[in-house]
Amino acid sequence: MAIEGPLRELGIHDVFQLLDLSRKTGVLRVTSELRHNAGTVSFEGGTIIFAEIRSNPHPLGALLLRTGKITDADLERGRDMQQRQGDKRRLGEILVSLGAITPRELERQVRFQIEEVVFEMMSWREGYFSFTEGPLSDVPTDAMVRIPTEALLMEGARRIDEWSRIEGRIPHLGVVPALAPPQQGDAGDLDLLPPEWEMLAAIDGQRDVRAIAAALGRSDFEVAKTLFGLESAGVIVLADPGTTKRERTTLAADLAELVARAEDALARRDLEEARGVAEQAAGVHPHDPDVHLLLGRIALAAGRGSDAVEELRRALRLDPLGVAAYRLLGYALVATGRFAEALDQWDQWERLAPRSETELARLDEVRRARAAAQTLAGAGTHG
Repeated sequence: MAIEGPLRELGIHDVFQLLDLSRKTGVLRVTSELRHNAGTVSFEGGTIIFAEIRSNPHPLGALLLRTGKITDADLERGRDMQQRQGDKRRLGEILVSLGAITPRELERQVRFQIEEVVFEMMSWREGYFSFTEGPLSDVPTDAMVRIPTEALLMEGARRIDEWSRIEGRIPHLGVVPALAPPQQGDAGDLDLLPPEWEMLAAIDGQRDVRAIAAALGRSDFEVAKTLFGLESAGVIVLADPGTTKRERTTLAADLAELVARAEDALARRDLEEARGVAEQAAGVHPHDPDVHLLLGRIALAAGRGSDAVEELRRALRLDPLGVAAYRLLGYALVATGRFAEALDQWDQWERLAPRSETELARLDEVRRARAAAQTLAGAGTHG
C-alpha cells in the first residue's frame, strides 16, 4: 500500500513514526515547493540507514576534508583509486584502507550527515511525501549505519523546541556573528567550554552560521545554539547582512510603531501590554539597544529587578554610551540588593550625564538614590 499525501494532513513526525512502528523497508521522498527543496530517507525494518537532501548534499570527501579529518592528498589518492584504477569500493572504504581515517570516525561522519538531513526535514510543515515500499538496492552510503527512528524523533522534537527560543536572536542561518567590543570595567578570564572556544576561533565577522558549521563540521543547530549562548553572555554580537535597505526601512518603521505602542502602554501602567509589545519589537530588531532599554524600564516598573538588570546590561553591550541605561541599571541593581554594583553604574552615569540635558536634569534624583544606596551598602557590610 502506497503511503503518500500532503504534510499539512499528516505531519512529517507522524510519517516517520508510522514507518518506524510498522517496521517498513523502502524509500521516503519529501518535497517542499516553498523551500525549493527535496530529500529522501531510506528505511530498513523501520530503521534509518541513509538520507540525502538537495540543498545540502554534503559529499563525504568534502566534509572530511573541511573538518580536517583527511588531507587533500588523502582525498586525491582515494578518488584516483576510484576513477583511474577502477576501484569499485566506496570512497569511505578506500580512505579507511589507506589509513586516512578510522572506521569509527567514518561511521560518525556518515551518521552526522544522515541525522542533519532528517532534522532538516523534520522542521518542514508543508510539502508532499511519498513512501515506496520494497527492498533497497545500492544504498549510496560509504559506511553502513543504523539509526533508530524513535531516537531521531525525540532529538528532532527537542531541537524544534530549542529553535523556537533561539530564532528570536538567530532567525536564519545567514546571520553573521562578530566578537563584541570590550566593555569598560570588564575583568577576569572568560569561563568557556572547549566547543565555545572553538567557535570563537572560527568567528571572523564574515562567516555566517552555515559557513561556521561547515568549517567546524558541526550541525547548524549546535552552532546556532552555542552562538545564542555566547551572544546572551555578551561575548559576541549578531548581525543580519542579508537585510536589504528597503527591508531595513520597513523594519525601522515597524520598530518605531511598536516602541510607541509599548511606551503608551507603559505610560498607562498597563505593564503586561507594554511588555508584550516591547517583546514584539525585540523580535523585529533584536539588536536595537533602545528596545532592551525599554524592556528594562518595563521590568523595573513591574518589580522584576533581575529581568531589568539582564535587559539593561544587554542594552549597554549594544550601546556602551547609552546614558539612561546606566541610571536605570543602578536602580535595578538596588532592587536586587546589589548596592555596590549600583554605585558603580551611577558613577559611570555621572560621567556621561552631561551628554544629555534630560539625564542631567535627574542629577539630584540620582544623588539622593546614591546616598541611600551607600547607607544600605554600609549597613550590609556591618550587619
